[in-house]
Amino acid sequence: TPEQAARMKKLQEQEKRQKVEFRKRMEQEVSQFIQATGEPRRRFQPMNKIERSILHDVAEVAGLTSFSFGDDEDSRYVMVFKKEFAPSDEELEAYRRGEEWDPARAEERRRLRELAAQQEEAELERGPAPPGPPNDYKDKYRHLIGSEAAKAAARTMEANKAYGCVPVANKRDTRSIEEAMNEIRAKKRLR
Repeated sequence: TPEQAARMKKLQEQEKRQKVEFRKRMEQEVSQFIQATGEPRRRFQPMNKIERSILHDVAEVAGLTSFSFGDDEDSRYVMVFKKEFAPSDEELEAYRRGEEWDPARAEERRRLRELAAQQEEAELERGPAPPGPPNDYKDKYRHLIGSEAAKAAARTMEANKAYGCVPVANKRDTRSIEEAMNEIRAKKRLR
């Protein structure tokens, strides 16, 4: 109907006006931020997707770096950084986790990472550990076997004559393998 179309057009114009006003307000805030000397970054209030995109555009035109942070749509906010204070990857990660950026703590973490890397490098230079178990099983079971038991057992060990290679003289069956196989085949044929 024509009334709905007119109402719709009026709403669209109102929305457009609101966006233009919001953009002007953001341009003013961004220019104030640029002129503020002691402020390397500014965090804006949470805003909806359209407002965030307008603010990102204003920041880009002004030559600033901007990022959005926050988990859900209601709490997402924009942070604007001056180019000379562009955030490091660590700083961005802290904001993404919802933490406040602390340069001193970040420096401490970086130092610990460097130290760990140096230790790892030193271990690699030392080379692999010698093969073999780290301890001797005899030490572990000394209370059971004593310290002389293994040596005495090793001395008395002799090869078992009934086990392993049997000399031909001790074999009951003196046929060769071929002869035995031929006999088996002949029996099968008779059946």
